[in-house]
Amino acid sequence: MVGPRRPQFVLFGSSIVEFSFAQEGWGAILADIYARKADIFLRGYGGWNSRQAVEVLDQVFPKDDAFQPSLVIVYFGGNDSVLPRPDGLTTHVPLPEYIDNMRKIGIRLKNLSEKTRVIFLTAPPVNEAQLLHVLGVDHRKNELCQKYADACVELCREIGIKAINLCNAFKKQDGWLTTCFTDGMHLSPIGSKIVAKEILKVILEAEWKPSLHWEALASEFA
Repeated sequence: MVGPRRPQFVLFGSSIVEFSFAQEGWGAILADIYARKADIFLRGYGGWNSRQAVEVLDQVFPKDDAFQPSLVIVYFGGNDSVLPRPDGLTTHVPLPEYIDNMRKIGIRLKNLSEKTRVIFLTAPPVNEAQLLHVLGVDHRKNELCQKYADACVELCREIGIKAINLCNAFKKQDGWLTTCFTDGMHLSPIGSKIVAKEILKVILEAEWKPSLHWEALASEFA
């Protein structure tokens, strides 16, 4: 670990997280805004669902670490919400299990330290036609994305975690179907700007003490 120690922000999730530093991604936007103020750690695993995330919680977030993250931003749901297949070769996780997995993740992260804050990002919508044309897949449906997103938000209300409903946020963008994605599901720069804007809004409005908003954090060696 290089020093001095800054607040640590961890981005934990599937490909929406793994690719968040590419193509003007939302992770890169946050890293730029928080330069000299906080360190952004990327823990993104393309293709993963909430079931796999639960299995590695102890390794990614050790309880006995002396220095715990100030903020963890979690994204799982897009792969969980794909349509199931008869052969079982799918990332689909039934909705009740998805909710239970996200509850386990949320409670574990909240218990890392008294000052660890958590934000859950829900599944975003998809462009079904573009997915079929570009990737040749038709197992992602907006109806299911919305269903899993709404369930995630409701869980967050229950356990006291901040939530960002990306399904709702994207649909407020004019022309979201054609501007927010590179292939129908992964985010374009416009899609990433929406994610970053929503995250910064939550951080600004949260009554966290100390505040994690970039303007409230000191610049290193200023």
